[in-house]
Amino acid sequence: MKLIVYRLRFFRDGWNIFDFAIVFGTLVLYNSHFIAILRILRVLRVLRTISVVPSLRRLTIALFMAIPAIGSVTLLMALIFYVYAIIGTSFFGDLAPEYFGNVGLSTLTLFQVFTLESWASGVFRPIFAEVTWSWIYFVSFITISAFIILNLIVGEIVNNAQQLSEHAEEESKDMEQIKQDLKELKEMLREK
Repeated sequence: MKLIVYRLRFFRDGWNIFDFAIVFGTLVLYNSHFIAILRILRVLRVLRTISVVPSLRRLTIALFMAIPAIGSVTLLMALIFYVYAIIGTSFFGDLAPEYFGNVGLSTLTLFQVFTLESWASGVFRPIFAEVTWSWIYFVSFITISAFIILNLIVGEIVNNAQQLSEHAEEESKDMEQIKQDLKELKEMLREK
């Protein structure tokens, strides 16, 4: 129906093209297992709210602007994981080989500790029962990875969102100034 009403203007909107591709693909792939995948893709229309709500759009733009900095933070985080995985394998490899048997297992264990998912009862307590100073290793890793690194990521996103808000505020002030100038011009033209 939209295609009939809008004709070629229909294809100027990206969401209309997305809808057209889904509907056309469903017609072409009728009676195949790919049709379910195409129907599931229609759920992505919820993302349209990003373009409709200005504050959500600004937040999404800030998130995408932060990707290069997040990449740098991720690289720093990978280095921290690697260093701690080597230390964990060296210190706790013989004591808990299921968690620290090699660098790969250590990295996986550190990811569990990083997410704070049952790390205390599953990983820390058995090791702490044998090596009492192991708390230094775990607490320092959690402090560096879970708190500092994640705060760097959140801080970068918030910084970009603040810059976008300031830019939008400046544009708003510029528009108000332009409106005021136009109003003055109209008044001057009326007087003449």
